[in-house]
Amino acid sequence: MGLGILEDNQLEHVPGTAPLNELGREIYNPSGVDLTILKHDPTGQIVLVPQPSDSPNDPYNWPRWKKERFTIAFAFSCGAVGAVGPLLSPAFVELAAEFNITLSAFIQGVQGGVIVAIAFGSLICNALAVKYGKRPVYLITTVGLMVTCFWCAAAKSFGSLVAARVIQGFCMGPLEALIPASIADVWASCFVHERGYRSAIFNLGVLGGINLAAPITGGIIQASSYKVAFYAMGGAFGLALIMIFFWMPETAYVRTGVVNLDTGSNNLMTELTMTHKIGASHLEKEEKAASGQPTQPPTPPASDEEPHSFAKEMLPYSGYVNHVSFLNTVFRPFVMLASPAVLWATLLFTTCISWLVGISITLSQIFSAPPYNFSVTAVGLTNLSSFVASLLGTAISGPLIDGVVRRMSLRNGGTFEPEFRLPIMVTYLLFTATGFFAWGQASYALDPWEVPVIVGLGFVNFGVQLGTTGIVSYVVDCHREKAGEAFAVMNFIKNLFAFGLVNYLNNWLATQGTRNVFFTIGGITIGVSLFTIPMYIYGKRARSWVYRHGIAGKD
Repeated sequence: MGLGILEDNQLEHVPGTAPLNELGREIYNPSGVDLTILKHDPTGQIVLVPQPSDSPNDPYNWPRWKKERFTIAFAFSCGAVGAVGPLLSPAFVELAAEFNITLSAFIQGVQGGVIVAIAFGSLICNALAVKYGKRPVYLITTVGLMVTCFWCAAAKSFGSLVAARVIQGFCMGPLEALIPASIADVWASCFVHERGYRSAIFNLGVLGGINLAAPITGGIIQASSYKVAFYAMGGAFGLALIMIFFWMPETAYVRTGVVNLDTGSNNLMTELTMTHKIGASHLEKEEKAASGQPTQPPTPPASDEEPHSFAKEMLPYSGYVNHVSFLNTVFRPFVMLASPAVLWATLLFTTCISWLVGISITLSQIFSAPPYNFSVTAVGLTNLSSFVASLLGTAISGPLIDGVVRRMSLRNGGTFEPEFRLPIMVTYLLFTATGFFAWGQASYALDPWEVPVIVGLGFVNFGVQLGTTGIVSYVVDCHREKAGEAFAVMNFIKNLFAFGLVNYLNNWLATQGTRNVFFTIGGITIGVSLFTIPMYIYGKRARSWVYRHGIAGKD
């Protein structure tokens, strides 16, 4: 191969490596499969990875309009989840005084409780989704989000408010941890050369919700009260519930007899052999029938399956059951940390998202004080810069990542490597670190608000959008079949880290000042980003090691 990625000498085909573009000629073929029998995109030039089955019920074969509705539904729902977390952030100082408790105690209760609950909700809901499918988990937790929003609005005491927020956080877990796996379930059929765009949409939903919450709720809280903001969020989750019910059918689907080009040579040969065995089995049954011997009714091939009716797709539970131990499934995501790709992604994902949490809980502390003396509404409006930056990042990140992937694959003889997702992390390092340094220096020097808000927040959020898109895409490409488990453990660790940040950041800021705090965060960002270099160089060998040791093996 080349392009700086070290070749593996242990496996004939390393999971994740796949043919992408035939270039009108014979290309590197790691699987030994005749590429002329494989399914391609409508242009006939790009091999689809993974390969869809022939069933009309396979989510890979859903019509484009159905997939786009699915995308709209999860984008809106993720946006609502992103918004409900920092809903109160513009008014932390005022609300702490209203409840007659310290700022640190208020933030630990209404924000820290949510963050810890998300961590455990990600693990438990992932296990439920693996065993019973994703649709019932999405529906039940969205109902929980709607109900807890109304509970928060009606809460008469700080304790009741915190209890509602904890349950709310638990219900937020699936729309943070399971959506990347749903993207792999549905949008893998536009496949690795377009997957980055769908990941960017997911990131925009979460980050856009985080960034839009403060500008909107800041005005609502100042004009009326935080209770009205929670009633509005309850209505938003009611709309999300309708969209999920009608536009997000079950995506768990058992594929047999298909060629898996990206999950390892053994898998590939096993499934090809299965196809031949199925054919041989049908022939054997025909011979038995001719001789008068008893036979079992044959299983119809996937191409003969009847499409599910609309009524069947709308059932809250499809009947899907994966016969695995629930307890084992709860703890299995931690095994994924043995994968260097997941370990790298956890480190980067944890820091880059947690820094945004850190900014959200310090905005009120910084801008409510002199010389800015912002009102609650004005504090909230500072996040408009972050939202615009996230939009720009989304517009650029998907096409940029997919474009880089296609060009590098072309230079690589038409073979895709997941590590081609990683060059985007250069932009994460440059923009995010620069944003933190600008934020810290501008706040320290008491520069006009435009400098910390537009330059600081804008650069940070632009870089985070680019970086998280690359991280999510890389993990899905490396561990498509275990994406749910990977993101469950990533979210668990990220939220525990963020909880720790919530507990000490405000006091750290008050003690050492914004310059020292955010210069330190910028330095940490540079340090962890540099781990991307060995990940790129040794990534293929790492994927081989993970496969050979069965770390991400099938159940």
